[in-house]
Amino acid sequence: MTDVMASRSAAGPEPKVTPGEDSKGRRTSPTRGQASRRGQLVAWAFLGPFMAAFLLFVIWPLIHGLYLSLTDQSLTGAGGSFIGLENYSEALSDPVMWSSIGNTVWFTLITTVPLVLLALIMALLVNTGLPGQWLWRLSFFMPFLLASTVISQIWVWIFNPQIGAANEILSAIGIEPIAWLQTAHIDLISIAIATIWWTVGFNFLLYLAALQNIPDLQYEAAAVDGAGRWRQLFSITIPQLGPVTGVILVLQMLASLKLFDQAYQMMEGGSSETSRPIVQYIFEAGFVGYRFGYASAISYIFFVLILIVGIFQMVVLRSRKGNS
Repeated sequence: MTDVMASRSAAGPEPKVTPGEDSKGRRTSPTRGQASRRGQLVAWAFLGPFMAAFLLFVIWPLIHGLYLSLTDQSLTGAGGSFIGLENYSEALSDPVMWSSIGNTVWFTLITTVPLVLLALIMALLVNTGLPGQWLWRLSFFMPFLLASTVISQIWVWIFNPQIGAANEILSAIGIEPIAWLQTAHIDLISIAIATIWWTVGFNFLLYLAALQNIPDLQYEAAAVDGAGRWRQLFSITIPQLGPVTGVILVLQMLASLKLFDQAYQMMEGGSSETSRPIVQYIFEAGFVGYRFGYASAISYIFFVLILIVGIFQMVVLRSRKGNS
């Protein structure tokens, strides 16, 4: 025993081993648990700022808005008392709210179909190899880059009853001039025309990108089998564009349901019973009528309607994908 102790003392003190190194001072690789914890810390370091912003600007406003819908809170700071579901009861019996929802749904119907069909036709024309393709792409997509205020002013001038280009065209073909933005039921159609011209370029770009991803071998094989251009269109092109069409339909319907900017600007801050969208009615209830609680209740009713539409679209698209 004494010999062993003497040999240890003669060999000198034992070397100190630091974390991450062996007895000879060489760096060792981290264990699986250490690597996993380090990876989690790095992941949370990247996710942290986004999660904080998401909680602050999405989750908290949703919770606070839901609370406001259960109170009589006013924009002036008055009120704030809890009143339960009274705002929802009043909103569900409000004919102006239902009229505004009807206008929004009608606007969605008359814009979604043309925006899909026109974008598809425009993309097919450009994809066939027209001369000056860069000019066609630029001219089709350029309106989408403009601000809503610019678009609204352009179409207010076009629809001007006295000097507008729209009535000049009607007069040239023998049709009486129309007060486009001042006539019931035509005002919303006028806003829809302006919206179609403004946003069709985005759908056109999506379709064009999808068309260019279809392999040429499919068309060559179809041509060998004797398929003409129309047969190739309906048997190859349109089926291949199915997923993109589904995405465009979802995006377009959601965008149309949120109509506000161009309608508010083209009607110069006013509106009629046939042109007021639901988002504008929410704005008027909250910022004109000072009823924040009531406006919050209407917005949550509209949110539920959009959620139902979104779920229905997802079910339809998934069923089609399963059948194919």
